[in-house]
Amino acid sequence: MQNTVRLVFDQSKKPRLKKRQTSGLSLPQPQYSKNCVKTDSRFYRIFQEFPDIFFELIGNSPGTAANYQFSSVEVKQTALRIDGVFLPTTPEQAIYFVEVQFQADTEIYSRLFTEIHLYLRQNKPENDWLAVVIYPSRSIDTASTIHYRESFTSGRVTPVYLDELGENSSSPIGIATIKLVIEDEDTAINSARELINRTNQEIDSIQKQQQLLQIIETILVYKFPRMDIEEIQQMFGLSELKQTRVYQQAFAEGREEGREEGERRGKLKTVPLFLALGLTIEQIAQELDLTVEEVAQAAQQQSSS
Repeated sequence: MQNTVRLVFDQSKKPRLKKRQTSGLSLPQPQYSKNCVKTDSRFYRIFQEFPDIFFELIGNSPGTAANYQFSSVEVKQTALRIDGVFLPTTPEQAIYFVEVQFQADTEIYSRLFTEIHLYLRQNKPENDWLAVVIYPSRSIDTASTIHYRESFTSGRVTPVYLDELGENSSSPIGIATIKLVIEDEDTAINSARELINRTNQEIDSIQKQQQLLQIIETILVYKFPRMDIEEIQQMFGLSELKQTRVYQQAFAEGREEGREEGERRGKLKTVPLFLALGLTIEQIAQELDLTVEEVAQAAQQQSSS
């Protein structure tokens, strides 16, 4: 008897691992490198916070995202994992399975189809399904498709090559942000600064501005692992960050609160905003003319609330 695993999904779509004894072949156990996992997590965050970017990526209307809920389908420490699933709110719309593949893998398609069909077997959805595999370039797509030709020719499975999506300046801001992941170090900083300016000009929502700025900074942190956050922020252009609408809004709120409830209390209310932007406690204290202890206490109150 051999140990195999199966995916069990509850009503909240959160997978859990359940082992059982069965005869037959066990599923393969592919190895995932740390870099691969980091790349997956970046894309998961992007699609979770900006699901419209995914639909832009595959040529659909960004508004389609309003009808979907994105989640990760992954069973840790086993062979079964799907980077992400866009679950529709109605049975008429298709489920989208998303796989991010930044390393050559000759078994990517055999594994992907296995995972998808296990998901369909366990959940028995009424919806049709489609799959998208995201590659940095066509050269990474080395797996054979001979057993899955119909799925590719029919458009059920679509590969996307990030380096073939056009120039950043002419791409939607979401796609330009995704392309920052594959930029080399020589061009990444300038591209990030351009994205900051576009974020300030093109996105009206303060919350969305803040989220996108955090994603850009996170991508840079992964891209320059030997540098600390202060150096990254300097490269990121902290002076430019201070000109963004999020930063200006934070100071405006601080000034208003300062007039109404006292200058110190108003400043402390802006600490969570600056923490969300990636500033350190020391930097916040310097900018707001507060002590490090005051800022640290405000940060601790935020984390416990």
